[in-house]
Amino acid sequence: MNRFVQPVPPPADPYADDTLLRSWLERHLGPAGHAAAKGRLADLAADVSGPLRAAHADAEAHPPTLVRYDPWGARIDRIDTSAGWQAQRAAAARHAVVALPYLPDARGTWGAAARVVQHALLHLYGPESATFSCPVAMADGAAALLSMPDVDAVVRDAWLPRLIATDPATAITSGQWMTESQGGSDLGRSSTVGRPAADGSWRLTGQKWFCSAADAAMAVAVARPDGAGRGSRVLAPFLVPRYAADSPLADGAAADAPAPGVTVHRLKDKLGTRALPTAEIGLHDAYALPLGDPAVPGLVRAMTLVVVTRVHNAAAAAGGMRRGLAYAQAYADVRHVAGGALASSPLHRATLGTLAVDAAGAFALAGHAFALLGRVEVGADPAAAAELRIVAPLAKLATGRLAVGSASEYVESFGGAGYVEDTGVPRLLRDAQVLPIWEGTTNVLALDVLRALTREDAGAPLLSRLAAAVDLARPLSPALADTLAVATAQLRDTIAAVTADAGAEAVVAGARGLALRLSYALTTALLVEHAAWGDEQAELAARLWARRWLRHEEIAEDAHHHLDLLC
Repeated sequence: MNRFVQPVPPPADPYADDTLLRSWLERHLGPAGHAAAKGRLADLAADVSGPLRAAHADAEAHPPTLVRYDPWGARIDRIDTSAGWQAQRAAAARHAVVALPYLPDARGTWGAAARVVQHALLHLYGPESATFSCPVAMADGAAALLSMPDVDAVVRDAWLPRLIATDPATAITSGQWMTESQGGSDLGRSSTVGRPAADGSWRLTGQKWFCSAADAAMAVAVARPDGAGRGSRVLAPFLVPRYAADSPLADGAAADAPAPGVTVHRLKDKLGTRALPTAEIGLHDAYALPLGDPAVPGLVRAMTLVVVTRVHNAAAAAGGMRRGLAYAQAYADVRHVAGGALASSPLHRATLGTLAVDAAGAFALAGHAFALLGRVEVGADPAAAAELRIVAPLAKLATGRLAVGSASEYVESFGGAGYVEDTGVPRLLRDAQVLPIWEGTTNVLALDVLRALTREDAGAPLLSRLAAAVDLARPLSPALADTLAVATAQLRDTIAAVTADAGAEAVVAGARGLALRLSYALTTALLVEHAAWGDEQAELAARLWARRWLRHEEIAEDAHHHLDLLC
């Protein structure tokens, strides 16, 4: 008797078969702009469906290793990574996943919407990049920081072209060395100290506890300038070369040796993101270059990087949700249970349809954050900057939590096979769990939202968008418009109460709930805007999203009946 083997087809083409992605690009870029992007997106989708999927599997199967000493006992702190990891690195450069919004021809073609195209690239690339999307995010954040006018032009010219290079032979990525074991997200407790040298460079000494992309050619580290005092505001960002080739202190060391003063203590043994080298790193008089004037409180400069990495985090969450849905659908199409295809089960269809609603909402929220970022960078749009101040943390915190819940459902949808490591399915959940943690936990970001509301009047642009969406929703669905109107009125009252007494215990304790309510209402508005442009899928998603997240109703029956449209 032959043993049954379940066939598992690959998911559909991630660009051609993602109708929401394509209609989003049509709306934000216009037909000509979308046409100009299609070749680039189709090429990346083909790579993702073929060689990059294989590279992803190789990188996951062969995680990084730390070689501390050479055969003769010299300390080398070399991080070895797999061929799959190197293939992901090359692909990220070749497809301009970091570089695109900085390239003059891209800005000439799409203007501020170059960030919209970049978001589409990330949506395709990230889910099967073996989390190379993390160094991509940090390289983008470092490039944004280096692009600021107060950064020394010599430093910018030496490093920015390498970060945004599209030739894999010259492109580099960046790490981000901020957290320390005693402080974590409490940067005010940072003990890394920077001291100026006679040549204008600095020397950093301290211990960094969670350094992702530890193999990158550079890192942005925050340090306390000597004599600057306590607290977080005075911290300054510095560029630290990772290898001897870029350190004038190396004195003839091999180019790939660690820069003097940089020690890799150990690689982290993490729940997920196992292909990504994350390390504890010690600094002892390590050569560093200031990014801006260290005499001026610099945490606000460092936040330029953090905003970029937060919106990348949202893109990773939304992209992972969409790809997980594609895998679950492909499996359901060929899996037979109780005498029929799993894809024909009303219950399973309802589950997939509900997941599709969440994926649509996460995509719209991440996509909006990238659109705002582009408007800030190209044209210095003050309205976009004011809105991005609150949208970046909202998008990150909401999508991160949605991604974990969705990943759990995707694993479950494969039954026992979803719990077996070599199917690759468990990785969906292990890797998703980092998304509510990196770049600020849900609570940390909720408090940031609270600060934005109370100190910067960040609720005003949000409430304005919600009110406008109520009017857009009325011709589509009076019930949807009424739901959004009620939510908007409640949020307006809550924001007024919060800003009147921001330090109240009840206000602080309720910060997470408020942030999630704001993000759910904003997502409804964004889906309504896309629906009003003419997208039928977005209209259905908006109605079901509002019922699910604003009215807390069960949407299973509609999700089952409309699964094909939702996907």
